Amino acid sequence: MTIIPPPEPDPAALQHSLSRLRARRGWSYDQLAARSGLSRRTLIEIEQGRTIGTLATWHALAHAFRIPLGELLDPLCMGHEPPGPAD
Repeated sequence: MTIIPPPEPDPAALQHSLSRLRARRGWSYDQLAARSGLSRRTLIEIEQGRTIGTLATWHALAHAFRIPLGELLDPLCMGHEPPGPAD
C-alpha cells in the first residue's frame, strides 16, 4: 500500500479570506477585535502573514463572522481537493 501525503495547505489563502470577510462587512480591525475578543495586533499580523494564529484564534473569528469554522478554514485547501470521507 502506497501512502500519499496530503498536499500542503495554503495559509496565504486564509490571510486573504480573512481580509475579504472583514472588508465585506466594512469592519475595521478594532471592530473585528471587539467582536472576536482577539487583539487588533493579532488580526493585523494574520492578514499580513506574520502569523497563522491558533485554532482558538480561528474559532473566535468564525464566531465573530457567524460562519462555521469549516467554512472559514476551507481556503486552506484551495488548489486541491479537500479530503473526502474515509474509505
